[in-house]
Amino acid sequence: MSRDYNVIIIGSGPAGFSCAMQSSKFDQQVLVVESHEEHLGGTWINTGTVPSKSLREAAKTILEFNEQFGDDEAKKPYERFKMADLLQYKQQILEKENQKVKNDLIKNNVDVARGMGRLKDEHTVDVVTHYGTTETYTADYILLCTGSTPSQPETFSIDHDKILDYKSILDLTHIPRRLAVVGSSVNAFEYATIFASLGTRVTLLCERTDYLSFLDEEIKEHLQKSLNKKGITVKDNISVQEVEFNPLLNNTEVKYRANNGDDRLQVLETEHVLYIGSRQPNVHDIGLEDVGVATDEKNFVAVNETFKTNIDSIYAAGDIVGFPRLASASFSQGRLAACNMFGIPTLEVPEQIPYGIYSIPEISNIGLSEQQAKEKGFDVTVGRAYFKNIAKSNMTNHDEGLLKLVFDTNSLKLLGVHILGDEAANLIHLGQSVIAFDGDVRYFIQQVMNYPTLSEAYRIAAFNGVNRVYKTGTKYHSLLKEED
Repeated sequence: MSRDYNVIIIGSGPAGFSCAMQSSKFDQQVLVVESHEEHLGGTWINTGTVPSKSLREAAKTILEFNEQFGDDEAKKPYERFKMADLLQYKQQILEKENQKVKNDLIKNNVDVARGMGRLKDEHTVDVVTHYGTTETYTADYILLCTGSTPSQPETFSIDHDKILDYKSILDLTHIPRRLAVVGSSVNAFEYATIFASLGTRVTLLCERTDYLSFLDEEIKEHLQKSLNKKGITVKDNISVQEVEFNPLLNNTEVKYRANNGDDRLQVLETEHVLYIGSRQPNVHDIGLEDVGVATDEKNFVAVNETFKTNIDSIYAAGDIVGFPRLASASFSQGRLAACNMFGIPTLEVPEQIPYGIYSIPEISNIGLSEQQAKEKGFDVTVGRAYFKNIAKSNMTNHDEGLLKLVFDTNSLKLLGVHILGDEAANLIHLGQSVIAFDGDVRYFIQQVMNYPTLSEAYRIAAFNGVNRVYKTGTKYHSLLKEED
């Protein structure tokens, strides 16, 4: 049966974009349906990853200048720099990234339909345009990648003036002197450190006590020290009762109670409140029920290892399928979905993928934490390298943090890498490669690394760990020799 396209992709975020690119390389006819009137890239480029990280880079540059050369006349960054300048930098990045996506789609002959896409049947998509008309397209396959949206607060409303969300925080006209961030997610910690670096007095209000529970415990302890150093106050295990602007005092009041039985109503005075809620999949009104596409108990679209739903012609990828909800993972998922649709052999995504938190400083990890490795029965040894002992860190004034290697004492096999410090999200890839090839910590000792670099931390941590094994009675020369 002849259809309009080989694949229709609903959503132009990282999963949709990579699926479109890969499908076009297979000489397939592709249609991307994008709900935004002007922009492509979804949350990835326009309101999420790219803009927040662009703002982070601007804040990090200001922080580095202040730490290197000191305050100018003892002024805080928010007194010396304009938010408009930071946002202009952010906007320039957004425009470049949007243009790159547009150019790539044009170059690869990918069609784009503007409007809200909705499944009509297992091979048909209705697109309700911004003009109110409906256009209908058919395809052999359909990829759902509509992303996710942060949940709304239950006890107060976002007015986009004093009380902000992930979108309106990027439209601030000034750098606030005080900011309360409500949330326990990665993004909450990222924004907290961004604004603290600009001189803002930041309070983090977390309803959970086990925030960032996936982090290695030692890394989390160093994160807490870093937050304290930046003057960020963390109040956890609390429930926000009310948020409202007080015109008499000209400030925003956050009223909250502790969840430990203390019933006192406490009040935090601040300038702005940023609410960062948990993310929910964008599955509303896209026709899942009409076609019978299955979802799990949290409304994420259920897929198998090939990213196929329970409907043979319909696939899903990205945030809409749940964990890990990372742009990096979504790129791979979209590509793999295309390969699976058209029967093209492909390499599998490894079980271990790196996780990055773009706070200041960065945090990144891959593999098992020290606690997880012990729970799995490994005889664990750790090696540490503190950034303050690395020449490159001292030269660049980035001496905060550590790199931690977790490995098996007997085989020296690398089990996990955990980093808090400058360029952590970049540094993690060296450890990722060694884990992917089932390597051990001797790699970092045997290989020559450029000096001075931050990568030297791997060598220092490896020697630190091997020395610990040596002190337990294992002969040093037997540790370093190659296995037969």
